Amino acid sequence: MRNRKRRCCRELELEKIYKPIGIPTNEIIINEIKLDEFEAMRLCDLEQKSQIEAGEIMEVSRGTIQRLLISGRKKIMQSFLESQGIKIMNKH
Repeated sequence: MRNRKRRCCRELELEKIYKPIGIPTNEIIINEIKLDEFEAMRLCDLEQKSQIEAGEIMEVSRGTIQRLLISGRKKIMQSFLESQGIKIMNKH
């Protein structure tokens, strides 16, 4: 297994958890969104950067951005569809 390349991400002050209303946190599955997945989605979905532009900002390849987007979006959709929580990590 090779070392993971450093990724330039905007760090969050605190971890954030989102969950369905009416279900206690200790009774649901929590899907963790890694900081680099969150940053890739922020750049591409919110700021509407291309995958190439996002890769340049994060100092990774376009292919890595694509994998981060697929992984992060899958976790979010799974959480919505299966009444699970989402935890956004604040560190690498």
